[in-house]
Amino acid sequence: MSANPVFSWPVRVYWEDTDAGGVVYHAGYLRFLERARSEWLRTRGVHQARVRAEHGVLFVVADLAMKFHAPARLDDELHAQITAFTRRSASMRFAQCILRPADGAVLVEADVRAACIDAASFKPRRIPDSLFTELVHA
Repeated sequence: MSANPVFSWPVRVYWEDTDAGGVVYHAGYLRFLERARSEWLRTRGVHQARVRAEHGVLFVVADLAMKFHAPARLDDELHAQITAFTRRSASMRFAQCILRPADGAVLVEADVRAACIDAASFKPRRIPDSLFTELVHA
């Protein structure tokens, strides 16, 4: 993963994120990655409720691949990062990772494709040009 992330969001591991052994349950990493993508949008002034109201679109995870390298444990301080972002006509792809800064470990790497869909029909739709401009020029 890139040494200079596009975006990084701090995450603390709480009891609710772990299994009985105090290790983050695999599905918990999905929440951490989602938070980073949502906050990345927010820092660009792109609020999902406004996107739906103004553009009539939503973004949904269409494809996801994850590679687990090491576990996160209770009370770990992590960084959920977006290391790369690309856009196609009707989707966005994010290269993401979760790091533990205390020891520099890369815990998880993920490739996530978020598809743009019509909010009413849930069918694929082009990303509106004005919305894409907001995403890349913030």
